[in-house]
Amino acid sequence: MPRPESSSGWLSPRWRTLSRRQALRQSAVGFGALALADLLARADPVPRISTAPPHPLIPRSPHFAARAKRVIFLFMHGGPSHVDTFDHKPALIRDSGKPLPFEKPRVQFAKTGDLRKSPWTFRPYGQCGAMVSDLFPNVGALADDLCLIKSVHGTNEAHGGALLKLHTGSDSLIRPSMGSWISYGLGTENQNLPSFITLNPTQGHGGVGNWSSAFLPAVHHGTSITGNPSRNGQPGIAYLGDGRDAARQRAQLDLLGDMNRDHLDLAGPDAELEARIQSFELAFKMQTEAPEIFELSGESEATRRLYGLDDPKTEKMGRQCLLARRLSERGVRFVQVTHGYWDQHDQLAAEHGRLAGEVDRPIAGLLQDLKARGLLSDTLVWWGGEFGRTPYAEKNGTGRDHNPGAFTVWLAGAGVKPGHVHGATDDFGHRAVANAVHMHDLHATLLHLLGLDHERLTYRYDGRDFRLTDVHGEVVRGILA
Repeated sequence: MPRPESSSGWLSPRWRTLSRRQALRQSAVGFGALALADLLARADPVPRISTAPPHPLIPRSPHFAARAKRVIFLFMHGGPSHVDTFDHKPALIRDSGKPLPFEKPRVQFAKTGDLRKSPWTFRPYGQCGAMVSDLFPNVGALADDLCLIKSVHGTNEAHGGALLKLHTGSDSLIRPSMGSWISYGLGTENQNLPSFITLNPTQGHGGVGNWSSAFLPAVHHGTSITGNPSRNGQPGIAYLGDGRDAARQRAQLDLLGDMNRDHLDLAGPDAELEARIQSFELAFKMQTEAPEIFELSGESEATRRLYGLDDPKTEKMGRQCLLARRLSERGVRFVQVTHGYWDQHDQLAAEHGRLAGEVDRPIAGLLQDLKARGLLSDTLVWWGGEFGRTPYAEKNGTGRDHNPGAFTVWLAGAGVKPGHVHGATDDFGHRAVANAVHMHDLHATLLHLLGLDHERLTYRYDGRDFRLTDVHGEVVRGILA
């Protein structure tokens, strides 16, 4: 029999009457929801209005005990030749001028020729006896502090793809930079400075993609500092003037913050907007601390000479290395210094000689300064490029082609074996053949030294978990101290 309805459409009073058992049975789901809400309220009494952390750069604990707190990456853009710097090949000297005993690679960027020995002499350095060419006598003198990895290899012959692979772990897709991943995983030790700073980055070969946070919160994006730190100012930084300027800018920032937070209240959680608010706050704070960091005139004359600031040839790189030390000791997690262009398809002897002359003394000065200040024990210094170069000649014997199949990087400082050589290339330096280290392996190892498990450092985006090493990477335990 159908239930009679009132004119309003609701059940008539006679049919609204329910027994207690009927009411409990029909309302069971509602009571369950009420109980669940009560339990959730007790577990987390603060309403969740945002998925982003309130302070995204707050220091975070690593997954396990870290050996390093920070990284200084000395990036030699263009691909320095490993067979002319740190990978001594007697067979290449012996067979120089002979045809190649192996097939040429599928991808070549210019007409190639026969095997060609290095124009520089290699010598043993330190108690470890590491062979280093005359291009790097000052760095070679510190061989007992270096961990040379001679078997690194990548997957891309072109600068653009190789740079992206080096910085982000992917040579073709938009992914967060390694510095951004470290910022995301560890935060910063100084709330007035970014956790990731890149000095004079290249605008080509991937450009901003090499220091981008991509889909990570924007606050982890690399802060690019351009120009050359000078005696008279700070490059690329607008700093606060008198108190009225500071008060006016603070008021403007507060107004902008209020407007953005009102938008969040109306629109709901927005991680990108929340990160932008934090970025504005960080930029304001940075203006109060960065000018003093960039003013190098307070450094002693001995320190300035150590970094090569007394020589026009080494001054620019020296200032950047000195600035990297000053930023690192103030809590910046990842500092990158870019130098180059080490892409000598011709005129190798002249150009590699010039470029090495610009960086050898400043890099050695940085290592010595970090060690003297006790910073090398928890700072990891990483030197390298995006790939190596071929052991055969190019362009009438004056240059070398790109070689992603083998190249050398070195590490120094926290957690790595000093005076150690890992891996090897073939007799001519053409391919990594012993204890090969892929770029994913190098990334996994660097994260490990910072106390981060590369398989656990993930970020969910667009329905899947991402990580720096994607689905690859093994920690190179043979270099760990």
